Amino acid sequence: MSDAVAEQNNSDATRELVQRFQSATMKIREQVRGTIVGQDDVVDNLLVTLFVGGHCLITGMPGTAKTLLVHTLASALGLTFKRIQFTPDLMPTDITGTDMVEEDQSTGKREWRFIPGPVFTNVLLADEINRTPPKTQAALLEAMQEKTVTVRGVNHKLAKPFFVLATQNPIELEGTYPLPEAQLDRFLFNVLLDYLSADEEVKVIERFTKTVEMPKVEACTSAEEIVQFQALVRQVPISASLSRYAVDIVRATRPSDPIAPEIIRKYANFGSSIRATMNLVLAAKARALMEGRYHVTAEDLKKLAPPILRHRVLPNSFAESDGVTIDKILADMLESLPVPAAE
Repeated sequence: MSDAVAEQNNSDATRELVQRFQSATMKIREQVRGTIVGQDDVVDNLLVTLFVGGHCLITGMPGTAKTLLVHTLASALGLTFKRIQFTPDLMPTDITGTDMVEEDQSTGKREWRFIPGPVFTNVLLADEINRTPPKTQAALLEAMQEKTVTVRGVNHKLAKPFFVLATQNPIELEGTYPLPEAQLDRFLFNVLLDYLSADEEVKVIERFTKTVEMPKVEACTSAEEIVQFQALVRQVPISASLSRYAVDIVRATRPSDPIAPEIIRKYANFGSSIRATMNLVLAAKARALMEGRYHVTAEDLKKLAPPILRHRVLPNSFAESDGVTIDKILADMLESLPVPAAE
């Protein structure tokens, strides 16, 4: 009888947490829309990234409100926010922090004291990450992977949740250091931040060229609650057929795999690893909760596949010469795969 009561209590607690998750998500979207015009899909992708516990890479031109978007989102989430402007002379210790020798005024003795860098925050905007050399890029990416920073042999843990939004300009611009594929794989999403529509640009002008004060962004949740939401996402069920569909999506990006379609065999050099499969399933679980469901659908997987695979599939020279983009390759690949029937 006690086991039945405990199970009922766990079920009630989970149901209450799901309701809090969905309520918080709706309020966060409302708060962000009060400042940011358009970019609803980008906002949803950032929320998915946060609820999964991953990191996001945004590719876009300057002046598309990347900094404002991230700062607004951090405020709505009730999280601390810091920004690093990546430059060619940025050093790894400028990110992670460093030890300094200080004199104790009471004893007169000198001792080492760790000065935390900007990476010690909840939301970190790594602005123009491809503007700094690989050594400094690697310092940030190590913190992203391990959630720790090691200085002089001492391990310092980062706060939870820890969410990096790295932005980069297109690689054809001068003075950039493109991230290698192994480092790109650390990012859950590669989101393309496109220009707004004409009507949305008119709204931006009306909102930001007047003396009217912008509404204050209110926190809709907290760091502690977001950690609970991240654990909740992993409890969302996914059927065996959809798990296999997620596996097939990623395996189809590998030119040597038997299920790879012709467009992959013709235009792709390398496909994605199993890390992409795990990210795809976790992201689909988060999207399902955000859409008010407690189960994953095939649409969740198809919707999230492009931003998850965009930076993990390497096109070859034939794709470049024929003008075939990675998004075109992924779209055709997804259309070629049979979608499992709804259960």
